[in-house]
Amino acid sequence: MCGIVGIASAAAVTNRSWLAVGRDALVHRGPDDAGEWWSPDGRVGLAHRRLAILDLSPAGHQPMHDATATLTIVFNGEIYNFTDLRCELQEIGFVFSSHSDTEVILAAYRQWGATCIQHLNGMFAFAIYDSERQTVLLARDRAGEKPLFYHRAGGTLRFASELKALMADPDLPRRVDRESLDFFLAIGHVSGERCILQGFSKLPPAHALLFHMTSGRADIWRYWQPPDLAAADSNVPIDEDGLLGELETLLEDSVRRQLIADVPVGVLLSGGVDSSLITAMASRVTAKVKTFTIRFPGHGGLDETEHARLIARQFGTEHIELEARATTADLVPRLAKQFDEPMLDSSMIPTFLVSELVRRHCKVALGGDGGDELFGGYTGYDRMLWMKSRLGKIPGPVRRLVSTAAERLLPLGVKGRNWLLGLGADLEHGLPLIGGVFTPSSRKRLMSRYGRWPVVAESILEQQVPNQADLLQRATRMDFADYLAEDILVKVDRASMLNSLEVRAPFLDYRLVEFAFGKVPSNLKATVHDKKILLKRLAARVLPAEFDRQRKQGFSIPLPTWLKGGPFRELFQDVLSGPDVIFDRRTVSDLWRGQDRGRSNSERLFALVLFELWRREYRVSLG
Repeated sequence: MCGIVGIASAAAVTNRSWLAVGRDALVHRGPDDAGEWWSPDGRVGLAHRRLAILDLSPAGHQPMHDATATLTIVFNGEIYNFTDLRCELQEIGFVFSSHSDTEVILAAYRQWGATCIQHLNGMFAFAIYDSERQTVLLARDRAGEKPLFYHRAGGTLRFASELKALMADPDLPRRVDRESLDFFLAIGHVSGERCILQGFSKLPPAHALLFHMTSGRADIWRYWQPPDLAAADSNVPIDEDGLLGELETLLEDSVRRQLIADVPVGVLLSGGVDSSLITAMASRVTAKVKTFTIRFPGHGGLDETEHARLIARQFGTEHIELEARATTADLVPRLAKQFDEPMLDSSMIPTFLVSELVRRHCKVALGGDGGDELFGGYTGYDRMLWMKSRLGKIPGPVRRLVSTAAERLLPLGVKGRNWLLGLGADLEHGLPLIGGVFTPSSRKRLMSRYGRWPVVAESILEQQVPNQADLLQRATRMDFADYLAEDILVKVDRASMLNSLEVRAPFLDYRLVEFAFGKVPSNLKATVHDKKILLKRLAARVLPAEFDRQRKQGFSIPLPTWLKGGPFRELFQDVLSGPDVIFDRRTVSDLWRGQDRGRSNSERLFALVLFELWRREYRVSLG
């Protein structure tokens, strides 16, 4: 796991000093080594911060060149099938001088060109400069585990793992993109290729970009997408045992590959279904499994210690229970600085605390991210199915009338309000926005001092809903493409890498993703009465009988309690009452009053505070 930053231009780059500054803004991503390289003609500069995981020797130093010195790479991530690819390439005639997966990517590019991406099984973001073709290839992994931002203008391409590295370049403006801010206020993050900064972009998951240095042209394409669910023969019963067997085999192999490292590896064991299954598979691969569980003193509802102990005893792991330190409000500004785009997810706080503690014991940890999106684990799935089965027959105009009335009559934070708003959705082709933060009318009020506000998020999201006849297929695929990629994986990457900890996700092996979307029918994922059905049946097969498969514990903090008084409330009120706050003060006051009356506005307030802290830290103006 590392940090990368670079520039490629049609003309020689005169201002070079920012590259090293941008690289070292990523020191948390790679404290073990640093490198910088410029092409002889001065048109390409590549820099790297290294977190040494494979081949800890200097042979793994980056930027790395191939034997011909015509290819140069900077790479962030891990390639889990690199030993297989290495053997395949050796049979063709390639000779390797290191044991790193980085060198394997260079050889794969030499052999297959840009299509080498399709041979890679892993999490990655990389850039390859090809001096013969005068091109730079950027690529990002299928699920979006590793980030990649870029800025292209005037025949010049700049790119980096984190936005803060690009903001080290004084030539680049720092203005908020209003449509992206509307996305953030609507759903809590910025979706797809959009970026919170005007003129900047994110390379979406499963995409590649080829920059032609001579012309300044950039070709962007999607190289992979989840398959459609295979059509079932109504005369042939579903082979559930066969699906269970294939799931078990794929998960075990994914865990086996992701345990490979030249540094200590652990498993983040929450005691839930996903992490418990990963622990079970790890115990098959190695006799020395190290598991970690975190306790939050004073918050019994968040304590999963007993559930984790059950799994640790069953599989004989070296189990370490860590106690999170008392959380102070001082952590919030630090996280606002770390997260390149403001994001509404207060669980970034416990994620950071977990990473901070685990890093003292190991450098790599396996987590359970992806299980809910692939196998139907979220609470919203069974509720959506209930909504369609019970309320779907009500005429659309009537449901839309109820939705409109709910927005007008019920204030933000009232329990069940979002579900009533969701009644206005097209349940046959669309999706209800049950996770919405600020509605169009509330966003207009919040940004009223800036004239006519561009309310665009809902219409654009509606266009992105997967074209699937099945409601659950639409929901899980949408969450995989958006919520997982733009919230969950961003949170895990930034919070863990701030502690120089690499977190891997066995469920996101692309073979498991293709299995989940291509072979597992919806009735084995979620119904009105149950969730994560196939995964729970695997749990029944491999986990102890007393394991509670129905329990669903989210990774959260008692934010509403913290906002009743004390340091958190003081911080939030101080930030939101500042002289240069961009949000309408009356609307913010309404949020506070609602929160104090028992409504659920704590996450909304968290979102506004994170945005203001981020904007101040990086001196960003509203464009």
